[in-house]
Amino acid sequence: MEKHPKGFFVRYFGLRGVALFEAGKGALAVLGAIWVMNLRHKDMKEVTGTLLEALRKALHFNPDRPFFQGIIRSAGGVTPSGLRILALFFLAYALIRFVEAAGLWLEKEWAEWLALVTGAVYTPIFAYEFIRHPTGFRLLALVLNLLIVAYLAWLLRDSYQRRRAVHQAETP
Repeated sequence: MEKHPKGFFVRYFGLRGVALFEAGKGALAVLGAIWVMNLRHKDMKEVTGTLLEALRKALHFNPDRPFFQGIIRSAGGVTPSGLRILALFFLAYALIRFVEAAGLWLEKEWAEWLALVTGAVYTPIFAYEFIRHPTGFRLLALVLNLLIVAYLAWLLRDSYQRRRAVHQAETP
């Protein structure tokens, strides 16, 4: 492994920490797919209502809003094949997270770019949700996301500067 000028700890353990975080998100997505497949024989309106109530308590949002009421009404039309498709989306998300985590663990630059882009996509969503209704959980999600995105941007910028310096030193 190439020695990184910013230090072994910063590069090695930082990327591995982000890799473990991404793998954890992938594992949660696999659990989500398993859970969705276990819902095939349940009343989906009841399950959706229970889930929204639990999320209301945890994230402090209002399930009586028209958007959430629409979700509850739509849930009644979900078929077992629709649940399989949803489980496949969960598994596809998990696959992306696991591939990203493996690339980060192996210190691949493409994985750093993938993690930077996917993390940056979530930033405005987390910021909007925190501004709309600030909670400790939302603040933690926003700060953690910003730290990971800033760390990856810093690493990629440093890698670019190192390659540029080597290229300039090689050109006469």
